[in-house]
Amino acid sequence: MSIKNKKILIIVGGGISAYKSLDLIRLLKKNNFSLKVIITKSGKEFVTPLSISTLTKEKVFEDIFNKENEAEIDHIALSRWADIIVVMPTTANFMTKLSIGRAEDLATTVILASNKDILLVPAMNVRMWLHKATQKNLKTLLDYGYYFIGPEKGEMACGEYGEGKMSSPRQIFLYLKKYFEKKDYYKNKDFKAIITTGPTREYLDPVRFISNESSGKQGYEIALALKKVGIKTKLISGPANLPPSKDITIKNVLTAKDMMKEVKKSLPVDIAVCAAAVSDFKPKFRNKEKLKKNKSNFSNLKLEKNQDILEFISKSNKRPKIVVGFSAETKNLIKNSKIKIKEKYCDLIVANEISTKNPVFNSDYNKVSIIDAYGNVQNISKNKKSIIANKVVKIILEKLLINDRNFN
Repeated sequence: MSIKNKKILIIVGGGISAYKSLDLIRLLKKNNFSLKVIITKSGKEFVTPLSISTLTKEKVFEDIFNKENEAEIDHIALSRWADIIVVMPTTANFMTKLSIGRAEDLATTVILASNKDILLVPAMNVRMWLHKATQKNLKTLLDYGYYFIGPEKGEMACGEYGEGKMSSPRQIFLYLKKYFEKKDYYKNKDFKAIITTGPTREYLDPVRFISNESSGKQGYEIALALKKVGIKTKLISGPANLPPSKDITIKNVLTAKDMMKEVKKSLPVDIAVCAAAVSDFKPKFRNKEKLKKNKSNFSNLKLEKNQDILEFISKSNKRPKIVVGFSAETKNLIKNSKIKIKEKYCDLIVANEISTKNPVFNSDYNKVSIIDAYGNVQNISKNKKSIIANKVVKIILEKLLINDRNFN
């Protein structure tokens, strides 16, 4: 793996462990990482900007209102520059700020504006770490998609022993090395994925059609999450109001037949995620002219089944290594989804409960249950669809690595 020019933005927080950031900087510079550093106001109580800039040979960013710094590079540019952001030490106070979305200084503003992964390295007294408020913030930040390393058990600066000791610079370095190894692995293997999303339209005549309320947002977010880890991603979308993206290829289709045609054309791939709400039925005959309500007998409307795209992919001789289906149920969610995963021969089912408590359609939020082929269920509580997507993709990648024996 080449780690030359991998870009890491380090945020030095307030806490006695801040001095260890200097050791991490030395280690990263020795291994040819590119570094930029933000130091918080409280961080300067423990480490000086001069000591950091001496090691990095770069300007240290301190305050969002510093006109000299802002003229050179702003908080958006800093967040876009980095491949990953590391916050060390991450104090209990800093975790609270992030959990409620505060953006009061350069550090918190960069994090809130970031589209990159963020690694938090907690360090605090054992009682502070175990406090219910901190543990609640931990759960919130994990749900938001933040990564954590540590804390470890050990003797602390205050003299107490327990969980709360910051991970060592060596441990953080090895974590980052493994992080980039995995990202490069996906890129170098040239993995490909297709995701179907949105509804389909099945026309009765040039005006009327059968469809559903799917917005396509969940499939769109999964496509973005796959692309973010280096997988070449194609999104096949039914008629949905999705924003254009330079990161993924989007192919727009209309009917289930169109979607199937595009899926067949896109195979083979390594990953297939069928998030689209494809119409199960279509009119047997499509009228060339608009049906007149006073002349047509709609009670005699004849329907026929559409070909099942998920089942086709799973049984194809070009079957992807990982096939993921979606289910939407108004009742018996887990039971019906376990039946579906067997019938469709897929590796995972993302199960959505359709109810007033979980208004999935046209919402930015969702809660799902992820079921594997062995019947294991992982529940993901209500969260933004982008966070749900990150969790789904994490499970997909774990299975992909297991299937690909060449990765060590």
